Amino acid sequence: MDDLVNFGIVGLGHIGLRHAKHVVENKRALLKSVCDILPIENSDISTNKITFHSNYLDMLNDDEVDVVNICTPNYLHASMAIDVLKSGKHVLIEKPMALSTIDSKKIIETSKKENKLVFCVMQNRFSPTIEWLKKIVIEDNLGKIKMISVNCFWNRNNDYYKKSNWHGSLEKDGGPLFTQFSHFIDVIFWLFGAIKYVDTNFYNFNKKKFIEFEDSGIVRLDFQNDIKGVIQYSTAIWNKNFESSITVIGDKGTVKIGGQYMDELLYCDIENYKAPSFENKIFCNDYGSYKGSASNHDKVIDNVISVLKDKKNINTTALDGHNVVKIIEKIYLNRN
Repeated sequence: MDDLVNFGIVGLGHIGLRHAKHVVENKRALLKSVCDILPIENSDISTNKITFHSNYLDMLNDDEVDVVNICTPNYLHASMAIDVLKSGKHVLIEKPMALSTIDSKKIIETSKKENKLVFCVMQNRFSPTIEWLKKIVIEDNLGKIKMISVNCFWNRNNDYYKKSNWHGSLEKDGGPLFTQFSHFIDVIFWLFGAIKYVDTNFYNFNKKKFIEFEDSGIVRLDFQNDIKGVIQYSTAIWNKNFESSITVIGDKGTVKIGGQYMDELLYCDIENYKAPSFENKIFCNDYGSYKGSASNHDKVIDNVISVLKDKKNINTTALDGHNVVKIIEKIYLNRN
């Protein structure tokens, strides 16, 4: 069916199943094949008309697959994405795009060489509150922006790390800015641009036995446009996710977006401007023992289809994904 985009998904963990759900529910998409190292009977996915592979390279030989979604552990993203592109298919990469700018550059180079597209998953861009914030920044409603503050306070309990063979590994996971909070790094890059200076403090309050990096950090930022910023983040919050918020201070107004997933307008005081209301609740990715980020993956799938079928623009490009990796890499330069 030429009017449909055929998807293949590599990795049927929590996020891979989320991708599968939204592909199956999209009337312009067809889930053609899936791949996981575990037998398909261990997943919640129906096998009806879907080809199952235990080796993703076998999927790449299927000429009917148009796009492959990479939903595997962080350290596999880059190598798998490059293999997908070399097979002549487009690729949708879960965050982070890669764990180093060396690898993210390789993905971009391969994409250009093979003339295939790279889509990066940064679904917070689709949240109504963040779309609105982007709009008022572009339209200069806040005037000259002076400062921003981002708080990301989530819970990842010990079982989250103990039950995984890659969470908590410096080599395979990379750290909370890659695994939990890269979405919010993307938000500040998307809104305010590149960063020229960082100053950092990292802490491991609760998880020294389980992880090879920090569970909390404080980052001071100087943007190239002279905006000053700070990020405070932690996965050591007791019991459940507490807050994901951004405060923006300009010379004509101040706004704060908060809630657990930057989905609530908490404060808006702007010169000659009436604050909007946001009634549509953003649901999170619920993984049972812990909660993930905002669940806008349906809109990510929509964007892939709109680009391929309607010649629309990519919402989060390979260069965007690379720039997020670049910022995190800069922040982590001082991590011991």
